[in-house]
Amino acid sequence: METPDPIQYTFEDESLLLQALTHASVGRRHNERLEFLGDAVLDLVIVEDLYRSRDDLSEGELTVRKSHVVSRPSLAVATDELGLPARTKVGRGLKRENLSAAVRAGLYESVVGAIYLDGGFGPAQAFIRRTLAAPLVRALSDAGVQVPKQSLQEFAQQDGGDPPVYEVVEETGEAHAPRFLVRAHIGERSFPEAWGTTLKEAEGLAALAALEEIQQPPVESTEPFFGQGIFPSEGHR
Repeated sequence: METPDPIQYTFEDESLLLQALTHASVGRRHNERLEFLGDAVLDLVIVEDLYRSRDDLSEGELTVRKSHVVSRPSLAVATDELGLPARTKVGRGLKRENLSAAVRAGLYESVVGAIYLDGGFGPAQAFIRRTLAAPLVRALSDAGVQVPKQSLQEFAQQDGGDPPVYEVVEETGEAHAPRFLVRAHIGERSFPEAWGTTLKEAEGLAALAALEEIQQPPVESTEPFFGQGIFPSEGHR
């Protein structure tokens, strides 16, 4: 009896799947363009689900929750569950059984891009919702989602260092609709600025921007880097 393909999608053009599972190290038609396309489709699917399901969340909160679902660790775990690494063509210097989280996340996005080109938005959306169901459920709840400020503090103090400092770079807007531009600092290191509609939101987004910069180059672990819970004391407003 033939084992069902865990991708659960039948390609009309099987060359798209072959391309999606061909790493750039092979040196021929590879998956980088499909990865670029799949990243955009993935963002749209997750943002739409969050937007339609949680109308109580601000733009900043939606941004943080989206980042939880589409993070490199989440996509790497989904890639492993789908068995994609074993099916991937790689060049010299890479081993399929030891692909980095960044490469595995790219494989996931490439498959999304391939499904989108072959079957359109509907099949791609169904694939994403099925294979990222667990992180999406966490993102839609008020527990089990990343807290960027907590995670950045854990990173800063892991070797006995000082906690992050948040600098208000700019404050604009009317009293009833302020906007804050905040930048995080760890010691002498500064990170990208972020806007928020409240100081708390701006600090959280600045922490998220810092974590995204810190996680370059690729994180190898598939364990979530971020802490647990997001805005737990506020709940649904």
